[in-house]
Amino acid sequence: MTVRDTRRPTSREGAGTPLGEDVAADASSRSPAEKRAVDEGSEPTRNASGSGETSTMEGRDVAVSVTGLCKRFGDGPDAITAVDDVSFDVETGSIVGLLGPNGAGKTTLIKSILGMVLPDAGSVRIRGVDVYDRPRKAYASVDAMLEGARNDYWRLTVRENLRYFATISGVDPASVRDRHERLLAQLGLADRADVPVRDLSRGMKQKVSLASVLAGGAAVVFLDEPTLGLDVESSRTLQRELRRLVEQEGLTVVLSSHDMDVVETVCDRVLIMSDGEIVADDSVDALLSGTDRHRVQITSRDLDAAIVSTLRDRFETIGVDPRDSGARIDVTTDGDGLYELLGHLRAENVRLDRVRTIEPDLEDVFVDLTSIEREDR
Repeated sequence: MTVRDTRRPTSREGAGTPLGEDVAADASSRSPAEKRAVDEGSEPTRNASGSGETSTMEGRDVAVSVTGLCKRFGDGPDAITAVDDVSFDVETGSIVGLLGPNGAGKTTLIKSILGMVLPDAGSVRIRGVDVYDRPRKAYASVDAMLEGARNDYWRLTVRENLRYFATISGVDPASVRDRHERLLAQLGLADRADVPVRDLSRGMKQKVSLASVLAGGAAVVFLDEPTLGLDVESSRTLQRELRRLVEQEGLTVVLSSHDMDVVETVCDRVLIMSDGEIVADDSVDALLSGTDRHRVQITSRDLDAAIVSTLRDRFETIGVDPRDSGARIDVTTDGDGLYELLGHLRAENVRLDRVRTIEPDLEDVFVDLTSIEREDR
């Protein structure tokens, strides 16, 4: 029998060992709320739709609510604040992207929400249930795939993994057989369904991990770098399946990724973290329209080495492409800087062979916000 850690959902981190082996060892460090949860009895089951409690706030159906979450590591002057007073809500039936540079606190935030790291302050409610007061009930409808973790049992076949993880989620695998067959087909795993996972490529293993997360019909899923190792077509297939599950079945997804194209394509909303704080929280369209940065690509036969060097010193240049005659240069600047750039080129008698403006993408917004945040500190 597999024992599940009462403080965490079926994230399957370290799936090579039985889940929850550390429960007894951790008992002495549990908070009173956690000890109460252990005494609550058996974990409630859920059906394939992940039915359970929901939280309605200000007329919204909220699946995940995070309030004032803080986590520090260490003591004294060497202490590191990984998560600094973070608050946000995730509405049911939406995909929220979580972005941030390495060390921004994304992983600590996700693990704090999942109960794998105990925060120093703050609260988390999943579908209206406090995860620290009633962890079993809160996590009954949650599943997760964490990047860097071994998320499946490699000796089992693909199909056996789906059945196994549906079972430990409290779901009769026979009742979700059609879901499993659809996942296998949608993710291109149907012809490998009876192959042990250890015999698959890295990209295929990633697909199996995703299918296993979705196998039991969890209502809320956390995905950390879900497209890592996938080819372009497989990544697009995953994105389509996520959107279908959200739009047709009301799945709620929190997705952390460095792949800006994936986030921009599938997410309804984006949270950007920097140094443990949320520095942006808005829809993709609002983030893209809110930037005052402009990217201009200029091609001219008059762009010699001296002029290019001056432009590098005075403006943020993304790239320079030397030509047989002249060069092409990409410059990022704001409105005032754009006028200054054109004025400088005119003063240098640079004739413009071609000028192309490039709309900012999510990566541009991300770089601007996180670099500004670092400069302000």
